[in-house]
Amino acid sequence: MTETLPPVGVELFDVHRLRLREVAAPHLSPEDELARDRVWDAAVQVNPSLFDGPVVACAGLGWEGPRSLVLSWARVTYRHYALRRIPGATCWMPSLFVSIVQPADDGRVLVARMSPSTAAPGRWQLPGGSVEPPEAHEVLDEAALRRHAARELTEETGLDTTPEELTRWAVTRGEHRSVGLVFLAPLRRPSVLEERFAALVAAEQAAGRVPELDRIAVVGSTAELAGLDGPHADYLEPVVRRYTEPLR
Repeated sequence: MTETLPPVGVELFDVHRLRLREVAAPHLSPEDELARDRVWDAAVQVNPSLFDGPVVACAGLGWEGPRSLVLSWARVTYRHYALRRIPGATCWMPSLFVSIVQPADDGRVLVARMSPSTAAPGRWQLPGGSVEPPEAHEVLDEAALRRHAARELTEETGLDTTPEELTRWAVTRGEHRSVGLVFLAPLRRPSVLEERFAALVAAEQAAGRVPELDRIAVVGSTAELAGLDGPHADYLEPVVRRYTEPLR
């Protein structure tokens, strides 16, 4: 029997076993569809780079044993998340994403700022991104999420990391119920983090592309994190605290 987890602020869960199961997305009334599309179209007018591609939403989270978590997910597109901006809408589901704690060998951890072309310009967060649904012949499991996390880390920071080098570290649930699977990457020298990111940004700009991240910082405490201008992802402070404070 699965015990549903009620949302309480920003939470970090220690999970020994993770099981994912696919469920159908909730049916939307014609009125909800119209309201959703109006909000989405208005957001696209403000930020034309928004893309209504396929994405995975979290349909439920619960325990089925000691530290054994069941995560239900559904196939939607990005415009689904416009529903959470509609007062009274009850059929929206939160996002599911992966993020990576990339530690430096001096006890600090890398954080990154989203570029102006993204859905959250100027926001500080961990490297990572939303989860895409698998193809018909594939499954969405922890191994697939680990591969996705390794790819995101490489694409966003220039750090070549294999899926096998990543370790599941925590599961987060944010203030708006968004769920993140957090992986821990191998230690790197701070100079390597900075050099790889600078090389990636230069290569993207030379190709006429805007990097997804426009700045990184390596922080060793929540106080240093608080000194970074701009909004922060809601899970970021708890994650930085959990990683850096035991080392002091």
